[in-house]
Amino acid sequence: MDPKAIELLSRAYGIDGWLIETAERAQERVLRPWAKMDGIAQYNQAKVLEAFHYARVSEACLRGSTGYGYRDSGREKLDQVYARAFGAEAALVRSQFVSGTHAIACALFAMTAPRRPLICATGTPYVTLKPVIGKASEPGTVAGQGSSVSIVEVAENGSIDTAAILKTASKLEDPPVVFLQRSCGYTWRESFTVGEIGSAIQAVRAAFPEATFVVDNCYGEFVEDAEPAEAGADLICGSLIKNPGGGLCATGGYVAGKAAAVERVAARLTCPGAGAHVGSLPSGHREQFEGFFLAPTIVAQAVKGAIFAGRFFEDLGFEVLPHPAAPRSDIIQGVKLGSRERVQAFCRGVQRASAVDAFVKPVAALLPGYEDDIIMAGGTFVQGSSIELSCDAPMREPYAVFLQGGLSAEHSMIGATFAAHEMGKEDLLPNVDRSDLP
Repeated sequence: MDPKAIELLSRAYGIDGWLIETAERAQERVLRPWAKMDGIAQYNQAKVLEAFHYARVSEACLRGSTGYGYRDSGREKLDQVYARAFGAEAALVRSQFVSGTHAIACALFAMTAPRRPLICATGTPYVTLKPVIGKASEPGTVAGQGSSVSIVEVAENGSIDTAAILKTASKLEDPPVVFLQRSCGYTWRESFTVGEIGSAIQAVRAAFPEATFVVDNCYGEFVEDAEPAEAGADLICGSLIKNPGGGLCATGGYVAGKAAAVERVAARLTCPGAGAHVGSLPSGHREQFEGFFLAPTIVAQAVKGAIFAGRFFEDLGFEVLPHPAAPRSDIIQGVKLGSRERVQAFCRGVQRASAVDAFVKPVAALLPGYEDDIIMAGGTFVQGSSIELSCDAPMREPYAVFLQGGLSAEHSMIGATFAAHEMGKEDLLPNVDRSDLP
């Protein structure tokens, strides 16, 4: 850390010198994985720039439209940019998607109709998606529309259990829709790489050529040098207030993939006949274009912050996932804290390091779509934005907190230091022999 930054953190916030020294050593030890992430960012930036040139984006594309939005060149060009950069045939990028969950839900409803079976191939989906899948007795859900739903848990070693997926699919009368979640969610496992997802798709498609593959791509965009659409996924889905929005988008989501599949999702989002040809945005498309252009750099900053946090908290005696030197597939860093009190203190520290609402004290509460009390921290410029520095945790064993985002690695490093400081103030840090710290 810069000496002036160290002096400021110590003087203004009372952070212990040994804690800052630990952070300094952690930073020195992550320079190699940081350099690798810089290389990925350069490649992804070139890929995005080529997509802008391919689509012939002009100043006129930044303007908005009203009413139905007929002939909105900005909307159409934005779809082309996303499709090109993600290696897809088509894309649907819309502010009318209220969240990533909404985009995924539209994809699942569109592809399972009429009554096609659904296989959740990476275990129970993220908690906000469980109500979408629902039960046969719940009208308006995927199961409620007559689609059978099978859950295939990941293998004991944390990998995608391809054999179990094939066995499940063999018992179905119709070709399945196979849903894969790239990120770990609230489960203590590694997130899946694009290569792992591609291998699973290839194996299942070889046996069931008419199967459809939908990937929840949230938190994963631009972390690697390829996207799941390039690995064989029919649809990938995500949120614009996560990675691809670059910290600028205030709302929205996307789906990208095979043209016929995207067309079905568009008809589900709007209505048949209108599809992707309507949907206005009076404020214009500047934030969507600019955010996507910046996304490779912003995502790299978030990943570098996550790598630092993994090393820092491991040095402090905590179990972390993924390991600081492990390949990354999303921006999330898990830290297993082991107690409710540590989770609360950790979240207070992240909140205190925020630019907005730093004075607010996070408290756990039951939120819509969740089954446990959830504590969240993050004074973000966009409400709920998880490409900005934030963290959240379900209040249950093993009391793991999931740190994500950071528009700059420097801010993420400060946030991690604040989180450790808050735990230290309450004597909640492990009994680490400081003289042995690497």
